[in-house]
Amino acid sequence: MTVFTPREVVSELDRYIVGQAAAKRAVAIALRNRWRRQQVAEPLRDEITPKNILLIGPTGVGKTEIARRLARLARAPFVKVEASKFTEVGYVGRDVESMVRDLVRVSIAMVQEEERARVAARAEELAETRILDLLLPGRMGTDPGESTTRDRLREMLRAGKLDDRTVEVEVAVQGASPAMEIFTGQGMEEMGLQIQDMLGNMFPKRKKRRTVKIPEALELLKEQEAARLIDQEKVTEMALERAENHGIIFIDEIDKITARDGGSGPDVSREGVQRDILPIVEGSTIHTKYGMVKTDHVLFIAAGAFHMSKPSDLIPELQGRFPIRVELDALGKEDFVRILTEPQNALVRQYEALLGTEGLALTFAGDAVDEMADMAVHVNDKTENIGARRLHTILEKVVEEISFRAPDLEDRELVIDRAYVRAHLADVVADPGVSRYIL
Repeated sequence: MTVFTPREVVSELDRYIVGQAAAKRAVAIALRNRWRRQQVAEPLRDEITPKNILLIGPTGVGKTEIARRLARLARAPFVKVEASKFTEVGYVGRDVESMVRDLVRVSIAMVQEEERARVAARAEELAETRILDLLLPGRMGTDPGESTTRDRLREMLRAGKLDDRTVEVEVAVQGASPAMEIFTGQGMEEMGLQIQDMLGNMFPKRKKRRTVKIPEALELLKEQEAARLIDQEKVTEMALERAENHGIIFIDEIDKITARDGGSGPDVSREGVQRDILPIVEGSTIHTKYGMVKTDHVLFIAAGAFHMSKPSDLIPELQGRFPIRVELDALGKEDFVRILTEPQNALVRQYEALLGTEGLALTFAGDAVDEMADMAVHVNDKTENIGARRLHTILEKVVEEISFRAPDLEDRELVIDRAYVRAHLADVVADPGVSRYIL
């Protein structure tokens, strides 16, 4: 895990997310506490559990983005689940333990990618050797001339002078084992996957020979050599440790599983989901295809708008497992202006870069940004408040004509100003009935 101070974490998050200082501070402290726990001696280390966080705020204010960016910053396995997907009318739906299994799968993929990068140089060297063996068949002897020829071929290979030549390589056939579909009951998805894996391993993997050009052959052979160089048992061990000690599970829409007014029907299911989630958040051992995983030190970040309910509507035991609660601010015009222009991945920069691929020099004037922010606030007030997500629809509508005609436009330098924005959106924004469907 990459180590950052809380101030550095907030600074990094500021590059992508506007405002929400309280939420950034909370997650920064939570991340630093993970590092602090690792420095504590046993057995006290095991007693220190993460202080899970509950983010409260309307949609589109940055709850998910804060959690996602935090995980990316720390290079920690991250999974987002929506609590409402676990509910069905009258009964509990999908197996809630699947969130932990998904976290382990993400962790396995992360470690495998890191290991591939670690052995990449050696894998490329071995792949080159195999290519040379194909170009110069037969065992290399002690003849100096043969060695010189091989060295010359290696230089030509690295210089790309052999790219048009073809070689025959052996590759595994995708989907070689018979097609199988395992039907399992609800909550048994993992068992179905394990049965598929077990049956799939009963059939030997078929291979076939393909004639490909040398650049493609190099990539295929690099993958094969990297797979040989990586110790899969070590990958699994590292991935399980990372999931247990550094994993982050983001539970969205947690307000959708609160019971209301002591009713029946769906509310029974909602409380049932809370009680199923509770042991995972408290700390339990979950069986996965890669081994047993303890959730005691996984960081859980829950989020919800809580428009129709409040955090105290959660069952008391679950409330107690989210001791840190942060309310995020609703976004206003100034926030929208900053979101459009300040972040490293600002929407305005994205569209300028996209249309730059067509040879267009697109520029958004300051008054155009101001007008789009105004319109976003107006439409959010008149229809449904979806926060910063409204900017995506407005900006897409503004550049729609330019995007469509970009390859054929004669004028290669374009400036979008306030007048242009109003010309393309004023009529839509003025009519709430129309804007409800278009924006």
